[in-house]
Amino acid sequence: MNVKKKNFLRGQIYLKKCVSICLIAAILLSLQSCSGSRSPLEKLTSRLKNSPDYSIILEDMNVSGSLFPQYYHKYKIIEGEKTYYTGWQKVAKPFYRQNENYLGMSLISKTEDGYVKTPSPPGYQYVGNPRYGEWKSDSSGNSMWVFFGQYMFMSSMFNLFSRPVYRSDYNTYSQYRNNGRPYFGSSNQYGTNGTATKQTNKSFFQRKMAKQKAKQSSFKNKVNQRIKRSQNTFHSRGGGFGK
Repeated sequence: MNVKKKNFLRGQIYLKKCVSICLIAAILLSLQSCSGSRSPLEKLTSRLKNSPDYSIILEDMNVSGSLFPQYYHKYKIIEGEKTYYTGWQKVAKPFYRQNENYLGMSLISKTEDGYVKTPSPPGYQYVGNPRYGEWKSDSSGNSMWVFFGQYMFMSSMFNLFSRPVYRSDYNTYSQYRNNGRPYFGSSNQYGTNGTATKQTNKSFFQRKMAKQKAKQSSFKNKVNQRIKRSQNTFHSRGGGFGK
């Protein structure tokens, strides 16, 4: 058996080993994701079951790795007058994809009236409830929601000072909620593509921009390397021109 044939066979064996390793890794990851373990959101909901009111807001998202990507969420919890954050929580890919449009939104909330399980702008579950506030007219005559003095802290916690809730918006939100549809605001202020979200969840967009720049830089370097290799090949093959 000549050397070329031996090298070819070795290459084929090595390739089969690599393919086998990749298949095993993929199967293990698939089994792990389908193991039936509860999502971080379900665990948080279970932990907060005795709390009379809370909101679980999708604070941040991230994907790491290229060959076998891992998916992560970070949550902001508002419980009564307390606000706190989780660390990075690993989530399954389908769950990540299911919620990737809801950055900055409340994924689930609870009040004395029950649960809101449709993604919605933070704090909207308290709007319209006469226990917490009332509708008042602004200087232009538009009806807007105003919390009572003892609940004014909610406007700050849910960033409703800069984005007051008008009755028309709330009516539309109520229709969406009753139909099980997420509400992104009258001008798409909320969610991953929302104008307000880009101001309140800056770390996600900064990281996204950094990844895009790194990807563009990597692509540019690859192109330059190919051009250099092709130039070197041309010079080595072409040689010099004699007289």
